[in-house]
Amino acid sequence: MSDTLIKNMTLLSQNTLNGFGGIGEGVSMQVTRDERRIIWLAHEGAPKNFTGVDVTDPKNTKVVCQTELPHMKMRSNSLEVCGDVLAVAYQVYEKGLEPAGMELFDISKPEDPKSIGFHSTAGPHSRGMHCLWFVDSKTVHCSSGAPDFEPKHPRDDQFYQILDVQNPSKIEEIGRWWMPGSKIGDIEELPPRVNPEGGVDPMGSDAFRVHNVNVYDERPDRAYVGYIDGGVFILDINDKSTPKVVSNWNPHNPYPGFSHTALPLFDRELIIVTDECIKDDGADWPKLTWILDARNEKNLVPISTLPLPPVEEFGIKGGRFGSHNLHENRPGPSFKSEEILIGAFFNAGIRIYDIKNPYQPQEIAYFVPPKPANSRVNAIQMNDVYADENGLVYAVDRWSGGLYVLEMDI
Repeated sequence: MSDTLIKNMTLLSQNTLNGFGGIGEGVSMQVTRDERRIIWLAHEGAPKNFTGVDVTDPKNTKVVCQTELPHMKMRSNSLEVCGDVLAVAYQVYEKGLEPAGMELFDISKPEDPKSIGFHSTAGPHSRGMHCLWFVDSKTVHCSSGAPDFEPKHPRDDQFYQILDVQNPSKIEEIGRWWMPGSKIGDIEELPPRVNPEGGVDPMGSDAFRVHNVNVYDERPDRAYVGYIDGGVFILDINDKSTPKVVSNWNPHNPYPGFSHTALPLFDRELIIVTDECIKDDGADWPKLTWILDARNEKNLVPISTLPLPPVEEFGIKGGRFGSHNLHENRPGPSFKSEEILIGAFFNAGIRIYDIKNPYQPQEIAYFVPPKPANSRVNAIQMNDVYADENGLVYAVDRWSGGLYVLEMDI
């Protein structure tokens, strides 16, 4: 692939997904009963809902399933696989539209997914569900609006919800939490907004709302929450009906907002935090990936950030430049490491870091392909990344490049 920047990685294949290569933040792997490996991908926008790709032979991947959304004013930005069940989040572009919420599918036959449950979060002040976490076959942790939730500010519409999905035909909300001050009726006041003018996206560029929620078997009583301009929260969810704040860390401002993911490294008592880049051409630089000392979970302390390529080079390449998604060490057929971090950095591609010394993280590998055909911007926009237990990396482009399968040479 000409004009590719690559170090300590090998590109095995690329699949543009039948011409629908724009992928959101949903990349999850299923190992089927006949030992095939299927990567499930949520599309960035309509008309496609999700796509399943057989990656059993990583050099010869094949689309086995591609589904349609009910209408053009919605997206399935996020999904997760647990066993033979696929959970898909639906977000609409206008508040009040339906369907909005989450759908569960039986994917025991990947070529023929069957809907087995739907949970609506549609309402007059809701855009539905943006992102979900589903790893234990019992519970979905998500960021969503709700029919009975009216935010004080329209951009603060998605909060933390806990759903019991053990009976797919009767999904139940069992807990919720939002940053005090964000709901009509709250007596608390929110902090000053980081980007009060709203920026390029009046519904999304600044907000006190949830993005990611991560919950792990190592600490099932803790939720690690990226709350966009509210920073990062650790919540005690021992009683799921009443989550409680353990701590909050927030560098916004002076930094330019959008805490996205909080990835705990339990053995090392660290937390990795990404701030998502949301503006083109380096306009919101620097969007950093932080390393926090979490030995005292009530007093999180930043000790370093991952090195980024120079803004003078990547900030002018086109599209977004900076931090976004990480491989999250989830259960299942997943690469797990507390010393190696794999991240998607939009036009800076996929980048891999060694954090053995958390005070001096080192970049050890990267993959930056050229602009894919038919992209909306003049550069790659690596949006999400997943790595399996064999060290294969599955990376996706936001607009048209589809799925890239890579091997780490580290």
